[in-house]
Amino acid sequence: MSQHMRLLDCPACDAPSLFEGWTDPRRAAFFEAPPSEDQDPPSVSYTVLGCMGCGQPQLWKGPAGPDSEGGSQRLWPQVAVLAPGIPAPIAREMVEARACFDAKLYTAAAVMVRRTLEGMCIEQGMKKRNLFQALQELRDDGKIEGRLFDWAQALRVIGNQGAHFSEESVTREDAADALSLAEALLNYIYVFTAKYEEFQNRRRSPGTSAG
Repeated sequence: MSQHMRLLDCPACDAPSLFEGWTDPRRAAFFEAPPSEDQDPPSVSYTVLGCMGCGQPQLWKGPAGPDSEGGSQRLWPQVAVLAPGIPAPIAREMVEARACFDAKLYTAAAVMVRRTLEGMCIEQGMKKRNLFQALQELRDDGKIEGRLFDWAQALRVIGNQGAHFSEESVTREDAADALSLAEALLNYIYVFTAKYEEFQNRRRSPGTSAG
């Protein structure tokens, strides 16, 4: 049995930590997929590594196991990647919301989602400081539509639940849904809308055939 040691970022510890893994198949910690007919060696390796600080496991995919230089990818836990079109201050709020969720701080995650919505409204030029009214203004300006507005209001309600003391805590499921819906809303505002406008401008440009 051979042992592999790596220094990796641990989301649970929120710090770099020493990870260990084994190639002993009895421990199910290392698996090397055989090459397919159309795949040249080396084959892809999958490695499970455990944090020596908290015990949190990670699943890695790499061309030559955990000791390979470059080309390795962490498959689990996944790292949330936001679209590059989202402004940095807004993205920072979402990253912190995800970090709270990963740390099982679901109420804090809901509050950070609410802060993300507030930042989005301000960045979009909304004048109202009350979040409910700002979201209405966002809808009235045509930046979001019916169901997206309903989504945003639902996120606001969950955020309010987290921001104000209550005997009813924010559940893991509600926090997970809040993160997913917030990311979808940001993608719509900053990514899909921009792509649609780019498409429309290209279609209007001279020489573009309408038929």
